[in-house]
This record gives sequence, C-alpha cells and structure tokens, in this order.
Amino acid sequence: MTDPILERSHALRTEFFENEQELLNSLASQGQFPDAMFIGCSDSRVVPESLTGARPGDLFVARVVANIVPPYGTGQNAVGAAVEYAVLHLKVKHLIVCGHTDCGGIKALDHPVNMATEPAIANWIEFARPAQTRVDARGLSDEAARHQAIVEENVLLQLKNLQTYDAVRRALAENRLELHGWVYDLAEREMRYYDATQDTFVTFSLSNSQAVA
Repeated sequence: MTDPILERSHALRTEFFENEQELLNSLASQGQFPDAMFIGCSDSRVVPESLTGARPGDLFVARVVANIVPPYGTGQNAVGAAVEYAVLHLKVKHLIVCGHTDCGGIKALDHPVNMATEPAIANWIEFARPAQTRVDARGLSDEAARHQAIVEENVLLQLKNLQTYDAVRRALAENRLELHGWVYDLAEREMRYYDATQDTFVTFSLSNSQAVA
C-alpha cells in the first residue's frame, strides 16, 4: 500500500527534483546558509516561499498558530530553539514575523476555548492576548478594522517577545540582525510592513521598496 499524499504529488516532486538538481546537490553537500528566518502562521494559505519568492536554502522557517513567539522563560521552547539556532548557528541577517488577515488563532481570542478538550490551543493563544487587550483599549467598533488591528498588534508583540532572547538582543546590539514585521492581506493579496519611522503598517509597493531594502 502506497502513501496517497506521496502518490498524488509524485509528478510535481519529480519535476522539482529534476529542475533544481544542481541547487539541491549543493545544499546537500555544502549545507544551508539562509539569509532570513520567517516566523509565520501555520495557516495553509500562508506560504512563505510564495510570499518571498524564496528557493530552497533561502529561508529558515518556523510556522505556528498565530505566528506566536512565546517570551523566553515561559517553558514553551520550540520556537525559541528555532530562533536561537537561526541566529547563533545559521547567522541569519533578518528575522521576519508575518501575520495575516482572517487568522483563526487571532479570532479564537474572542471565543472561549475549552481547556478540557483543547488545552494546547487554549494555552497557546494566550500569548497573543496582550495584542487584543491593547487594541480593544482603542474602542474600535468596526469588526474588520478591529481584526486587522489585532493582527498587526500581534506582530509587534511577537517582535518584542523575540527580544527577550539573549541571542537576538546580542545580535541586534552588534548590528548584525534586523527585525521585520509583516502582514499578509489574504483578500487584497498584498503585503504590509511595519515602518518604525511612521509607527504604522504600510502597504508595500515598488515606490517605497527602498524603505525596506
């Protein structure tokens, strides 16, 4: 009995192996040297390689519900271990936290999660709760605007959480690492990035590309 997923993906996988043979051989023999780490949501609609045009070896990726980075010392070490490896061993130059609209993890903040049946989810989304609290303090009445604001605030929250890790703080102090906050708008099919000079998220376009180079 064959694996049905491998079976239906065989043709595409074979084509990929053939077209990228030289690159894949190089990665297998020389190792990986990604320029950036991408921390994104597990949502199946958010594909880091498609959003960045990355090829194998370009991105070190961690995908978790609601693109959460638990603060150091919380006992949740999986994302932290990936971050430390990326910064200390792979020497990435960029750390990207990418949120997205219509995020189920963010929406779950508005609905009680049953601790008895979904304890992992219930505990996990609490790491995004401060983002919701900060946005609700603004008194936004429009549901769509509120959701977008929480998604954006959550990206900023996770960027702050990244800085609770010694490896990240040291790399930032030595000017060998940059942090990037992005939001992927599913409906509009556009990317927004956090512009610290304006303290807001800006829609990326070629006219402002130099600002995030």
